Amino acid sequence: MLIVLCVVVSALGPISGVSAEEKSKDSGSKTAAVDLAPGARSAILMDANTGTVIYEKNSHDKLPPASITKIMTMLLTVEALDEGRLQLTDKVRTSEYAASMGGSQIFLEPGEEMSVDEMLKGIAMASGNDASVAMAEKIAGSESAFVDLMNKKVEDLGLKDTHFANCNGLPAENHYSSAHDIAVMSQELLKHERIIKYTGSYQDYLRKDSTKPFWLVNTNKLVRFYTGADGLKTGYTAEAKFCLSATAARDGLRAVAVVLGEPNTKTRNSEVSGMFDYLFSQYKVHTIHKVGDTIGTLKIEKGVKSELPLMAKETYSVLLKKGVTQEGIRNQLVLPENVKAPVAAGQTVGKLVVYQGTNVLKEYELKAGEDVPKAGWWKLFKRTAGSLFTID
Repeated sequence: MLIVLCVVVSALGPISGVSAEEKSKDSGSKTAAVDLAPGARSAILMDANTGTVIYEKNSHDKLPPASITKIMTMLLTVEALDEGRLQLTDKVRTSEYAASMGGSQIFLEPGEEMSVDEMLKGIAMASGNDASVAMAEKIAGSESAFVDLMNKKVEDLGLKDTHFANCNGLPAENHYSSAHDIAVMSQELLKHERIIKYTGSYQDYLRKDSTKPFWLVNTNKLVRFYTGADGLKTGYTAEAKFCLSATAARDGLRAVAVVLGEPNTKTRNSEVSGMFDYLFSQYKVHTIHKVGDTIGTLKIEKGVKSELPLMAKETYSVLLKKGVTQEGIRNQLVLPENVKAPVAAGQTVGKLVVYQGTNVLKEYELKAGEDVPKAGWWKLFKRTAGSLFTID
């Protein structure tokens, strides 16, 4: 049995997501009033905080992703850092195989060692194919084992248009992704705030104190020339053409724009800038709950605690169109009437559903913030006895 708690948030609400006139007539994809990426073979524009798709064009086409592949490589690396399996100061040794990579590289030599911090710079800024393989071997023992982890993460994220054959995006059979999937990977990567230190830097050095310093200049020029841009990854091969997954933050919004198959860097950067401009000028974010807000209370049967407060682990918000008068936004807390102990921290125990009218704008899973073990018989007896003698 479920308990549904309804709370009216406000009566101000412009709608989130994309309006009816913004839906294209072909293949049901979303598009703005104008085509934001006419030069791209495939594209998507997403609000990173809510996952709302503002614009898409052939966004599920399976295409060669070139070095945008490294978004997944960076994601697995920062996950290992955040989980304590890696430290930024750990040394990474370059194998003969890693040093043999062609294309974009930081010219690692066999046996050369760099820290994880330096390798991340080389991957994020210089798109080092050699650094990517060295990092993959450090984490998983071999590139092939690391690729297995990449594809496992694809499954975990529920992505349907992606399969990886290597960790750096060099042309390979059965190696493909889509603008949609890359946007979701980018959104996931951005949850690890440390990555912006690398993807948002325009220039730096490797081997700075050596006889052969290596000057790094970010391949993503938007981080210098577009206000608020701080990532994420460029890509190019003759097969993939010019690709980019970019992010920018402004006025409480964070945009993710992905373009694949652009004819040149000028068009690629111009169209992504235009996509950012569109989102920032047309939309705003409306917060439902901030991190740490108490959302409700979960009743627990036979636990050491009979109730568990549910706290917002992230900011729950919806994307709203600017300048349009709409009816109010409301949200519903959907919980079981009670949950039997034990309850594990991180266990999904309900959801928060945000509506406009009868339309669902967004759903957030709610998770237990702590373990609640099953209570012993004596504690349960005292609780039952106490309730028998409670006077109302």
